[in-house]
Amino acid sequence: MSSTRRAHLRTTHDDPEVVRAAVEPDNTDSMHTTVEGNTLVATIERDSTGGLQSTVDDYVVNVTVAQTVIDDTRTHTDTNHE
Repeated sequence: MSSTRRAHLRTTHDDPEVVRAAVEPDNTDSMHTTVEGNTLVATIERDSTGGLQSTVDDYVVNVTVAQTVIDDTRTHTDTNHE
């Protein structure tokens, strides 16, 4: 008998739709993301604890990189307009 492991992650962003669009191509069938206000909500389901941990780790890295690139791009753009 196998049970599904599930994680719900909530991260807050100035523009969560942009972050969602950046990470969505890397999402697998076991992942679902939605936006609630300024919060990006991800639900991840896997059959094993190890698989869930790996997928959560990958997702967190992807969100972190996406937000960093967005922030750096905005900083660079803002600097060029001064």
